[in-house]
Amino acid sequence: MKKLLLIIIAFSFAQSMVAQQESAFGDGEWFKFRMSYSGFLKAGNATLTVKDSKLNDKEVYHVVGKGWTTGMIKWFFKVKDRYESYFDKETIMPYKFVRNIDEGGHTKDIEIDFDQHNQKAHINNKKHKTKKVIDTKPNIQDMVSTYYYLRNKININTLEIGDEFKIDMFFDEENYGFKLQYLGIETIDTDFGDIEALKFRPYVMAGRVFKEEESLTLWVSKDKNKVPLRIKADLAVGSLRADLEAYKGLKHSFKIVVNN
Repeated sequence: MKKLLLIIIAFSFAQSMVAQQESAFGDGEWFKFRMSYSGFLKAGNATLTVKDSKLNDKEVYHVVGKGWTTGMIKWFFKVKDRYESYFDKETIMPYKFVRNIDEGGHTKDIEIDFDQHNQKAHINNKKHKTKKVIDTKPNIQDMVSTYYYLRNKININTLEIGDEFKIDMFFDEENYGFKLQYLGIETIDTDFGDIEALKFRPYVMAGRVFKEEESLTLWVSKDKNKVPLRIKADLAVGSLRADLEAYKGLKHSFKIVVNN
């Protein structure tokens, strides 16, 4: 009986380890979002693409995020942003981050190489032609890899309202403490039908852009994919909303209730 119990425990442990290691995403995943300002004015589009790649002989995922304004808004506030992250396929720890943006004439062109072993960020500011090295926290994330790290880390079967997830994130030239709080389950109406979603509150820095720390709300699908369905941001002036408009290359089945 004792041996049988040990076998059952060992098997259960092995099964839990497999479940933890199962990734929520993979090569070929692609999302497209529709951006709207204050709930009615189309503001632009954004895409997220995941591809297999190699960086310095390491197997990595290369994620590219793009955002751009459309319609009337681009005539008085043109945005063209590009973010890239190269992160380890197993640990989801980033090795390289790229931020190339033009937001109404405000531009940045920065490349960051992360030395995770020595906890250093090597920053190449191409716009100002400067280079510097800054100490980072252990297991630092960039602003793109953070989302993919959390997709794999969060276990939807054990979530309880009020649960918080804290991560050290590096942005531009600083370390930030990023926090995500779980708010509960909500069924939302999407372009694809009604979808049961997990609702989260990412805490952001209040100031020039956001009204307060609690200005962001995120909804992701309640399944193994954890697809980002909607993001709403209360800005210093008005609000910005992003809704999933198209997708392909999901790793797991996507449960949708088709609208009649």
